[in-house]
Amino acid sequence: MATVDSTPQEDRVLTAEIKLYYDLHVPAECPAPLLIALHGYGANKRQIMREAKQIAPESFAIASPQGFHQHIRDPKEPGGPLRFGFGWLTSFRPEDSVAIHHKIILDLIDLLVTERVADRQRIFLLGFSQSCALNYRFAFTHPETLSGVIGICGGVPGDWDTSTLYQRTQARVFHLAGEQDEFYPPKRVAGYAAQLKSRAENVEFKSYAAGHELVPEMRRDIRTWLQR
Repeated sequence: MATVDSTPQEDRVLTAEIKLYYDLHVPAECPAPLLIALHGYGANKRQIMREAKQIAPESFAIASPQGFHQHIRDPKEPGGPLRFGFGWLTSFRPEDSVAIHHKIILDLIDLLVTERVADRQRIFLLGFSQSCALNYRFAFTHPETLSGVIGICGGVPGDWDTSTLYQRTQARVFHLAGEQDEFYPPKRVAGYAAQLKSRAENVEFKSYAAGHELVPEMRRDIRTWLQR
């Protein structure tokens, strides 16, 4: 009879496959510039697609992936009747979520370029709140992939000053902050412009009379920035 090791074994790994759901808007003429828009914590792909359609020029294709961490939501929370929300990251082994996020963006770009929906030379990545720092991680880890990255009411990576993964990029950066944002107040975001400029050639940082939200002035300025 074989002897079985009875020593406790923890944190063994079994790799499994997940399905990622996303919505896609295709313009009249393709291949087109592509805006990949990621929602914040507790939201969903339809919500950020509605926002992205108000932001992107008509010539743009838009893809809105849905976060892969799902959770039950209190029905009394704002945001409509949905009883569930989605996120991109948790505090448990966040490096695994970062790796999945990177693969999602790379695979989505490859797919839409292959389908001749997107122009690989004109790829833009937009993130609100939780997805903002994740998108910066992607942009500076894959410096040749994007034409631009837009961060709204979010942060920069917590390991910005210590990680060896982040590189200089030619991608343009536009960061938008709310002066009344309870999660990212002015004191917290004060150094973001300088941090981003340390690795990006072209950085625009702008504050708005807003809370943790997208306001009309932000939509207008992002649209103008994309048109440029």
